[in-house]
Amino acid sequence: MIKKFFSRSYTQIDEQERLSIIEKSSKQVSRGVFYSTIIIITSFLPVFMLTGQEGKLFHPLAYTKTFIMLVDAVLVVTLAPVIISFFMKGKFTGENKNPLNRFLEKIYEPIIRVCMKWRKTTIGVNLLALGVSVPLLLSLGSEFMPPLDEQSILFMPVTLPDVSNEEAKRILQVQDKIIKSVPEVDKVLGKAGRASTATDNSPISMIETIIMLKPKSEWREGITKKDLINELDAKMQIPGVVNGWTQPIINRINMLATGIRTDVGIKVYGQNLDSIYVLSERVKAALQGIPGVKDLYVDPITGGKYLTIDINREALGRYGLSVNDVNVLVESAIGGSPIGQTIEGRQRFSISARLAQDYRNSIDQLNRIPVKTPALGTIPLSAIATIRFEDGPPMITSENAMLRGAVLFNVRDRDLGSTVKEAIEILNTKMGALPNGYYLEWSGQYENLIRGQQTLLVILPVVLLIIFISLYLAFKSIREAFFSLITVPFALIGGAYMVYFYGVNLSVAVAVGFIALFGIAVETGVVMVIYLNDAMQQLVKLRGNSRETISMEELKEYVIAGAAKRLRPKIMTVSVALFGLVPVLWATGVGSDVMQPIVLPMIGGVLTSSTHILLVTPLIFLMTKEYELKKFGKIEVYEAHH
Repeated sequence: MIKKFFSRSYTQIDEQERLSIIEKSSKQVSRGVFYSTIIIITSFLPVFMLTGQEGKLFHPLAYTKTFIMLVDAVLVVTLAPVIISFFMKGKFTGENKNPLNRFLEKIYEPIIRVCMKWRKTTIGVNLLALGVSVPLLLSLGSEFMPPLDEQSILFMPVTLPDVSNEEAKRILQVQDKIIKSVPEVDKVLGKAGRASTATDNSPISMIETIIMLKPKSEWREGITKKDLINELDAKMQIPGVVNGWTQPIINRINMLATGIRTDVGIKVYGQNLDSIYVLSERVKAALQGIPGVKDLYVDPITGGKYLTIDINREALGRYGLSVNDVNVLVESAIGGSPIGQTIEGRQRFSISARLAQDYRNSIDQLNRIPVKTPALGTIPLSAIATIRFEDGPPMITSENAMLRGAVLFNVRDRDLGSTVKEAIEILNTKMGALPNGYYLEWSGQYENLIRGQQTLLVILPVVLLIIFISLYLAFKSIREAFFSLITVPFALIGGAYMVYFYGVNLSVAVAVGFIALFGIAVETGVVMVIYLNDAMQQLVKLRGNSRETISMEELKEYVIAGAAKRLRPKIMTVSVALFGLVPVLWATGVGSDVMQPIVLPMIGGVLTSSTHILLVTPLIFLMTKEYELKKFGKIEVYEAHH
């Protein structure tokens, strides 16, 4: 808006006329600027449709941006003209006296003239660049969210279900010692089994070790976190132990949201645990060797050890005992029976009594447990019962009223989307038809990825529709709205190139970046269309609106003037966006790996959309006006409505 006044040559005028000029100039640009701000706001509103993890992450961003832009939309039509009236006083030099303006116009004007001379080539190059960007986007990998570097590692190995407490403790100590030997590791804290909470159902065979890393400035030169995990994994190859590597926060989120503690899980549903186990092993065998699949293992369904005591009822009758007598004895001797309670502050603990460890640590010792009979004295437990170990499920998991097993794996060195896609194709080929009552279900991060993609398929068309409606309300013309909206696909060019060459996978974060880009790109296009229409109004005012009075050369010169003589506000619009976004590319702190996929499409898109707006939009505008002049004998001029 301020730019409007720099083009006025200095003439001594009274206060009333000065305010009148400010009012007129403000009306000319305020409508476009106001609707540009509204477009940025409304194009970001569909982000509120995101749910789950992505919703919790991006809703604060959407709220912040929406409220800021709402205030900006009000201030641009209320406060800005008032501030201009206070400060735009005195003598102003002409715009052509500004060295920056002269430099920009000296470069820009010859280029725009070449573009108007070689019209088909200019449009063809843009369409070619747009066509190339589509396969680039399609070739990118996909993931749910870019991984956040938590600056720590969670090591989750799983060993045999029947591992003893002593063996689990020994494995844990050995692993912690090996991990601590790596120079980049600061602290190691491991646990086996479950915590003192009802929400933790971890068996003793599942170990969780949190690895705190030193600051990256203290790492060996050239080593990355991925290299560190690969090095640790190579050192932790212990027989009978399946390694798993993730991060503490995302692991808890995955477990709470999907019940899967790895990146991806295949849930196997059915009616029989043995059949589920067989199917799970077939799935695991099919997935082995797929690039990107790491830490592959089957959630244990068998391998648990159960102590079975079969009571001989005939022997019970001979000795005058009942089944309940034996059950009470077994409970007291092996499990322990409560004999009292201790109070420590506000906590209460039960006191149980049972046989000492030496008298119950083997089947032979259990067979010797004395049983008192009513008439025949004391007999060993083996006289009335058979004791043996049996295999069984270490833990029974059910979902949706069905038994469930799971095949779990993490994804490294490849994107999540293509890895799972290949896995699905291989499973469909190798598994064939499953038995009746059994089925597979993909879960984990892939479940979130599918949900996010389905939401975005609804969001993106809604964004474009909202932008078009807002543009129509701004210009009261479908054609003028199209001139501004056409910048959106060309903004896609730079965004696609930036995302591709930075090696970033498509994710919800990248999609949010493109959504934000569309609003910014349209804003710059609105500014250009406003000034091109202003040039047409000046032409009609000077020459009249007729084919006899307006020549094609005059029309071209006025379009060039509308594009070139108002170059600075367009460059300012682009520069402000870039100055705010580019520093994120050099950010290295926590969260930068999530922010960069958002700003990459915005930076690239702003650059290509501004190039399109400066070179192609005036060309299309000129071709449209020439067509109107030839066919209708006049050009359509859109006045600013207030």
